[in-house]
Amino acid sequence: MKAQYTLYFGSKSEPRKMLLEEAQIPFMVVSQNADESQCDWGLPLPQLVLNIALYKMQHVILPDGTQDGDICFVLTADTMSHDKTGKIHAKPVDRADAIAKIKATREGSFLCTAFCLDRKIWRNGAWEIDERVADIVSAEFSFIISDEWIDTYLEKVPFLDVSGGIAVERYGNQFLKVVQGSYATIIGLPLFEVREALEKLGFYKYIGFL
Repeated sequence: MKAQYTLYFGSKSEPRKMLLEEAQIPFMVVSQNADESQCDWGLPLPQLVLNIALYKMQHVILPDGTQDGDICFVLTADTMSHDKTGKIHAKPVDRADAIAKIKATREGSFLCTAFCLDRKIWRNGAWEIDERVADIVSAEFSFIISDEWIDTYLEKVPFLDVSGGIAVERYGNQFLKVVQGSYATIIGLPLFEVREALEKLGFYKYIGFL
């Protein structure tokens, strides 16, 4: 695949990569070195995840273009939730933190996933933003694991790598009781909105699909 026609994905998230693969959206993972602690964590949840997604975009490490006019597409995302008390839950720092977060969200969670999609153009030795779509998609869900199941769940899923220690895909799916909104959004990437954004920015025309 030619580099200028690639969707570069600035994320290490295995669930997000799984969603793109299942949707047959061609992509290539690239590194990003954003320090999320530098963002304003006092913001409301929707604005916080959007700011982090935008901050990640600023710190994506892309390969150089080959000539002026080259085009590439770049995607970043962030997901977090808060429980019924309004406490925001990011990724757990350790096993004990994961257990506390899982127990805190038994009564239900409000989750937001934000993404930033850029079409970039190579000019004068650097990538410039040609057009951008940034969006926030929310969902509510109830994920219930009894005390008897928590240890088994933690053995089966990469709980340190997911928001709130909650993985609703694969093994974790059996503990997902209710979803109001997009299931893909809870996993970590609102595919409907991402596909619409890719269409809007002309990605499918560049790869010869539309």
